[in-house]
Amino acid sequence: MNRLKVFGFLVSAITLGFIYKTTKKQSILPYILSSISTPFTNTSINPQGILKEGNGIIFLETTDRMEPPSLVLCAIESAARVYTDRPVVFFMKGLTDINTEEDEKQAKKTFPSLSSFQNVYIFPLRMQELFKDTPLLKWFLKADPKKEKFWIHNLSDGCRMAMMWRYGGFYFDSDVISIRPIPEINFLTAEHDQTSGSSVFGLTPHHSFAWTSLNDFVQNYNGNVWGNQGPTLFTRVLKQSCELSAFKSLDNIVCGNISFLHPERIYPISYGGWKRYFEVWDKIPTFDNSYALHLWNYMNSGEKKTVVIGSNTLVENLYKQYCPSIYGLLAENATTANQHT
Repeated sequence: MNRLKVFGFLVSAITLGFIYKTTKKQSILPYILSSISTPFTNTSINPQGILKEGNGIIFLETTDRMEPPSLVLCAIESAARVYTDRPVVFFMKGLTDINTEEDEKQAKKTFPSLSSFQNVYIFPLRMQELFKDTPLLKWFLKADPKKEKFWIHNLSDGCRMAMMWRYGGFYFDSDVISIRPIPEINFLTAEHDQTSGSSVFGLTPHHSFAWTSLNDFVQNYNGNVWGNQGPTLFTRVLKQSCELSAFKSLDNIVCGNISFLHPERIYPISYGGWKRYFEVWDKIPTFDNSYALHLWNYMNSGEKKTVVIGSNTLVENLYKQYCPSIYGLLAENATTANQHT
């Protein structure tokens, strides 16, 4: 009888143990499965991490504007399509803090034409943090924007130089449509034979040209002269190392370890002909010798020209080819608007 009691006790203990283990496993199983099936998206994210390779494509919004026009979105989309293996980062002054991957994803959702691109990132533009440990910090803290004639433009000039010094990569103005990769690393782009532009350039992180430009920005600052901190500055600094001669072909002029690209590469339509982008052409040019197209948005500031769906203008055809996502949204909105008129 005692042996039967002991045997029964052992059977009961084993049964209870099995039930306990099974119940415990079942209780944690959903957690394990959810951890496997749901990726952890709340990890920290910042520009330093995204741009650490020094090959990023950088765009800037130095105003508090949070609804950029279609040309800005087209510029970013076209870069994302051309440089699929590089991070394309849009820094916006009006953006609130972004500290996690989920924050960044939510910010990108406000721009439907960009949300599907895995290589596009959006971050706040924090001026003091950007200018820290550069000659521009004292200038920025002392500046009075109300007394500056071209404050936003001068601020943008300073930001792009600080960005290139800190992160390296390529900088693009937000009115530049990318059409094919630029095969250079350290380069400036000529607007004319002996005049550099500042709307597209590339440098490795902590390049000496960027540091010299930051110092020149402060030493020769004149906020009342258009371009003094932009194209004129780049031309000044470049001429310290080279005697710029006329281009004899599409080949680059090499200045130390910097390539000076022919105007055809970025400015096949010069600033005097900016309206041609908004005209109908008998034959759409292929721009075979260009890497990107600068649309001279500042020249357009008075007339507010933009892409018009169905107009068959050059700019509409460029949108169709190089930024079809934003073009599709514009076409959809135009159709909806026509249906309600």
